[in-house]
Amino acid sequence: MLKLYNYYRSSASFRVRIALNLKGLLYEEIPVHLVQNGGEQHAPEFQAINPQALVPVLRDGDKMISQSLAIIEYLEDMHPAPSLLPMDIYQKALARSFALIIATDTHPLNNLRVLKYLTHELGLSEEKKNQWYQHWIEKGLSALEKNLSASKYIGQYCFGNQPTIADIFLVPQLFNARRFGCDISAYPTLIRIDAHCQEQLAFQAAWPEEKTTA
Repeated sequence: MLKLYNYYRSSASFRVRIALNLKGLLYEEIPVHLVQNGGEQHAPEFQAINPQALVPVLRDGDKMISQSLAIIEYLEDMHPAPSLLPMDIYQKALARSFALIIATDTHPLNNLRVLKYLTHELGLSEEKKNQWYQHWIEKGLSALEKNLSASKYIGQYCFGNQPTIADIFLVPQLFNARRFGCDISAYPTLIRIDAHCQEQLAFQAAWPEEKTTA
């Protein structure tokens, strides 16, 4: 069985759980708590699995894969149906571009280790940290909203009427935005798609609240 090393509130882990659920794949979750015990990702046992000390990590037999986008592409190659990418080549590129705006230009600026560095090492106040978070969220979500609201390919989901990697990356990012008190009312297209995704069992089963008893 596939094994997923993940933290329930990690948006990158959230993405992979959604993808696994959409593919209908069974997997065992191995929790790595990023806050308790000084951060379990720093333990030698986990760093032997991923020297970067980040989740998620997917174990498939003796194969280990880190980075959520790489994991999802691996699942797509290993289990092509149902596909998490549009069939059209251009739309496929657009969906990947959408996901990358989140994966490379938005989320990395606001993940846990960056926020900790801002407060612990640079001495920023909670207020300044939150301003940092909200600034980069606004930049990323504004671009995504403009792209989608003008798109002729949009449907119930970001690209048509089947979920793709675009939706898989969007939902966790909006979850985090709400969690940090960001005003997302200026993004009605993203909100509509997010609401539709949340009605689907694959997204519901991956939801962070379902992953903790804390």
